[in-house]
Amino acid sequence: MKKINIFCFGFGQVAKNFVYNLNKTYDVNLAITSRDKTQKKKIYGINYISYHFLDDSFDREILKKIKNYDYILVSIPPKNGMDIVIKNFQETLEILTTNWITYLSATSVYGDHNGEWVDENSKVNPLTENGKSRLNAEKIWINIAKKKNLPIQIFRLSGIYSQERNILEKIKSGSHQIINKPNHFFSRIHVEDISNVLKITLDSKYIKPGEIYNLSDDYPCSNIEIANYAYEMMKVSKPKMIEINEIKNEMLRNFYKDSKKVSNKKIKEVFSYKLKFPTYKEGLSRIYDHFI
Repeated sequence: MKKINIFCFGFGQVAKNFVYNLNKTYDVNLAITSRDKTQKKKIYGINYISYHFLDDSFDREILKKIKNYDYILVSIPPKNGMDIVIKNFQETLEILTTNWITYLSATSVYGDHNGEWVDENSKVNPLTENGKSRLNAEKIWINIAKKKNLPIQIFRLSGIYSQERNILEKIKSGSHQIINKPNHFFSRIHVEDISNVLKITLDSKYIKPGEIYNLSDDYPCSNIEIANYAYEMMKVSKPKMIEINEIKNEMLRNFYKDSKKVSNKKIKEVFSYKLKFPTYKEGLSRIYDHFI
């Protein structure tokens, strides 16, 4: 079995699923960062080191050990408008001899397009602070890629759902809210499709420094449509819809500022990829089958 050395800045649901996927076909040598103290851990039968990294505080061993890894995944979101990986490790990253660096961004960089389709060449005009921070980070990563000819690629992720995080879980817990905005279009992507595409890009023939890709499924739609499907699936009565001005959570309010349909044409053409979960229906059906 071929060995792969991968370093993950951040180890949330996408990074974990990616490593789980890699472990099926590779002998994985893994290191990650987390907010906890540096320690040895184990996941999926893989022994790995979790290095402390929190804002400006990090284990200095990262600066030495990262040179031993051929593949680097960056999934930590910006904080206070700043990409903390770039802030703390740019000089180190710029001199690495590595095969693959992937930065996970978000489709929030596009801003509001009044429900129209967007692709990688569409205008970027983020309305939220998160979107603005993401776009700024993208520009820096692209600049590094082109200046140093490093194999850096950027994936703009749509709304992620998974077995662990999904609307069915929210309905079960009683925390789900239905917002009354029927013409709000939103794209999503199952975490397994993300990890499948990332795995394909490990092949060096796909690497183009500074290239950007959208990751979304085939069917953008309103959250009301998904809610109707999910509540029927769970055989639970729907709660009363909430108006936009009644939303207390700022992040949720910001979410409804943007309406767009995110095209996935590029990942299909470049990687010849067929989505495992082309719409929310396939994704939620799979989740429901393993749900209770």
